Amino acid sequence: MILDERHPWAVSPDRAAEIQQNLSKRVVRRWSETPVRHVAAADCAYFKDDSLCVAAVVVWDLQVQKEIQTVTACSEIRLPYIPGLFAFREAPAVLKALERLDTLPQVLICDGHGIAHPRRFGLASHVGVLADIPAIGCAKRRLCGSFVDTDVNRGSSSPLIDRGQIIGTVLRTRGGVKPVFVSIGHRIDLLTAERIVLACTPRYRLPEPLRLAHRRATEALKRQVGNLHQPE
Repeated sequence: MILDERHPWAVSPDRAAEIQQNLSKRVVRRWSETPVRHVAAADCAYFKDDSLCVAAVVVWDLQVQKEIQTVTACSEIRLPYIPGLFAFREAPAVLKALERLDTLPQVLICDGHGIAHPRRFGLASHVGVLADIPAIGCAKRRLCGSFVDTDVNRGSSSPLIDRGQIIGTVLRTRGGVKPVFVSIGHRIDLLTAERIVLACTPRYRLPEPLRLAHRRATEALKRQVGNLHQPE
């Protein structure tokens, strides 16, 4: 599933930005109109010393509103936190976890941005392109761009605009609660991304599979820490 030409991750910030710039040309902003039943979501947790990243990918059945598979993976962190280079910390672990799934879902939601990024290549685009899977960015905070505040009702939205381009949607997934920032990751269009995110948020602000992925990543991190401290 994962493309063979995966690039090195232990690179300088300048080289990382160059990789993003080059790979951004591969992002496909179209949807194949495949029926969506299984939606995966990825989130990560970190060791306190910032040395390791633990990723969890949860596959969610939209029809029955149920978690059907969860996989986790761990990867060494090669870069400090630098705005815009988030994927170089999390993508290796997320990609490793995706390879452990029994079957690929129709789409993946990432806790981060897709093209709503200064180089139009955030975490969702990075994972989507390298895994060749339809991907959506669903972030809690804006990285770049400007917008007019949305109505307070669920489903209301406003375009996120940067340098004259619509790079995402500011989407209200729950009435009276802060919106999320939805963007194209790969092999999807913005309207479809919005619809899928709304379909996955029947009760809370964040998509249900993304909430579960956060919980599973935290649980996996605790297990990993516990294993490290087991007496020999």
